[in-house]
Amino acid sequence: MAEHTLPLEGLRVIELGTLLAGPFSGRLLADFGAEVIKVEPPGKADPMRNWGKSKDGIGLWWPIQSRNKKSVTLNLREEKGQNLLKELVKQADIVIENFRPGTMEKWNLSYEELSEINPKLIMVRTSGFGQTGPYKDRAGFGSVGEAMGGLRNVTGFKDRPPSRIGVSVGDTLTALFATIGCLVAVHERTKSGKGQVVDTALYESVFSIMESLIPDYLLAGYIRERMGNILPGVAPSNIYFTLDKTYIVIGANADGVFKRLCEAMGQPELGEDPRFSTHHARGENMKLLDSLIEEWTKSLNAQDALKILEDKGVPSGLIYTAKEILEDPHYKEREMIINVEHPELGEFPMPGVVPKLSRTPGKVKEAGAERMGKHNEEIYIQLLGLKEEQLKELENENIV
Repeated sequence: MAEHTLPLEGLRVIELGTLLAGPFSGRLLADFGAEVIKVEPPGKADPMRNWGKSKDGIGLWWPIQSRNKKSVTLNLREEKGQNLLKELVKQADIVIENFRPGTMEKWNLSYEELSEINPKLIMVRTSGFGQTGPYKDRAGFGSVGEAMGGLRNVTGFKDRPPSRIGVSVGDTLTALFATIGCLVAVHERTKSGKGQVVDTALYESVFSIMESLIPDYLLAGYIRERMGNILPGVAPSNIYFTLDKTYIVIGANADGVFKRLCEAMGQPELGEDPRFSTHHARGENMKLLDSLIEEWTKSLNAQDALKILEDKGVPSGLIYTAKEILEDPHYKEREMIINVEHPELGEFPMPGVVPKLSRTPGKVKEAGAERMGKHNEEIYIQLLGLKEEQLKELENENIV
């Protein structure tokens, strides 16, 4: 049976920049079939190749972040390299870059210059503070975006300093918004025939998910602070200790769900207790309610408590580590852990494709290229039509 066509096949993407936000956008597009050409300066690898844990000297993050991408080397600081990129742009749909604003302009690769070559070009620009405004020239990593976007101040416990979340959420959030913007621009181009710039800032992407943070302050005089594992005024929604010395999460803050939790606990009368019978009352009596729930969970092993809660339709779960994720049959059934052949490490486990499409799902065809410039010949000779001796000369000049 022939394989289905991936939904973004036919889109050619040139991915510039390093590390997280820009390349994560490239990964998402590549998962659904876009031809993503990852550009690295010759002799200066993307630091992501060596970030995180390693095995046999090989970084374990890179094969995931750069999966499905083609790897070329190109020196954008030199005029010959800039001209070569412009030749690629003639045949591209999208350029992704996450340099500090002004860098592309300094290299004579501004959107104005590139769109003259290809009016249909979409440029996805990711930076700390965006392409305009008084902070545009500032360096900005995900950590700064998380801080200035409001997330760090509400993460952690009230009696401790602001904390980071355990993954690079600022970068990946920005990549998600950048990818949405990119696909919106691709769709709009089908009507106008024109490209445009997608301007995505780290701090704005974080701020965009901050719920009612601003009206809470301006209209109710309330500044959100760190609250640990609870949601202010929303109960029960917390973690609870069990007999076998682990924690489970229970979210039962809706009236109907709370009554089911009371039945699961063998205390249906709590559902009618005026201290807990309404959303507002539960928020007011959160500490007492949480202590009653934990008194119940401490009498049971985690799996026994979770089985009772599941039977009653109460949202609940373990707090997973990698071990529990790998053992979970639901992850397996949904193909959320897949194995891709790595030329040096063999079978390489990584997250599956998200989201799931019913008719044209995405696919991981290969792990990130282990060698810089692995696809130089394919791109420069087969696509651009350079002669082998021309490519060799460019290599000797440190252009590719």
